[in-house]
Amino acid sequence: MNPLTAIERTPSVQKLDWARIEQDLNSKGFALTGPLLSTRECAALIAEYDNLDIYRSRVVMARHNFGRGEYQYYDYPLPGLIANLRVSLYSKLVPLATRWAKTMKQERPFPDTLKAYTEVCHEAGQTRPTPLILKYVAGDYNCLHQDLYGEHVFPLQVAILLNEPGEDFEGGEFVITEQRPRMQSRPHVVAPKQGEGVIFGVNERPVQGVRGTYRTKLRHGVSEVLSGKRHTLGIIFHDAS
Repeated sequence: MNPLTAIERTPSVQKLDWARIEQDLNSKGFALTGPLLSTRECAALIAEYDNLDIYRSRVVMARHNFGRGEYQYYDYPLPGLIANLRVSLYSKLVPLATRWAKTMKQERPFPDTLKAYTEVCHEAGQTRPTPLILKYVAGDYNCLHQDLYGEHVFPLQVAILLNEPGEDFEGGEFVITEQRPRMQSRPHVVAPKQGEGVIFGVNERPVQGVRGTYRTKLRHGVSEVLSGKRHTLGIIFHDAS
């Protein structure tokens, strides 16, 4: 049995400090989750990287000028660990996503459950799953980008670090930039621990200014890995066309 399917427990999403996470997302556009996956779960995800049966496609980043490194998209049905994680995170993030959409005067509401939102995506022709695992070795990096795959875009996503920084790899910091109107971009360098996630805005977020609310554009990437290997699990909630 695939070890990722065998791990059926609901990950530790309910135990996270959601008040603090929401505050950070509203003030900065990103938030660290705290412990989310165990060392065993991280190791199981990494060990299955070469099991091509569970993926729908592989992307070598240099071929597309995305950076250096590679990643693979999981196929449906998702392994149990990833499916449960996606469902649990969506249920916690959808209230904030809805408030952001209303604040930015976006008319499209988000359903309360991931199942219902997936049906919305599939009705629009977005039928390909988007959870992915990324692999970097020394010299690899990920250019600043946004994960937009079609008409329907859930405004938040999660990246979970699977290796131990300082032991398994050096460098490879998670970077997020925010483009403010009529101002230069503001960069943030985020340092999750093994098994910890970064929740961040996919495209844009509302910011309260002195003259009312405005939108800022967000992009994310990974700086150059200096040594070792770095793996990340990406949880995106909208499917791809």
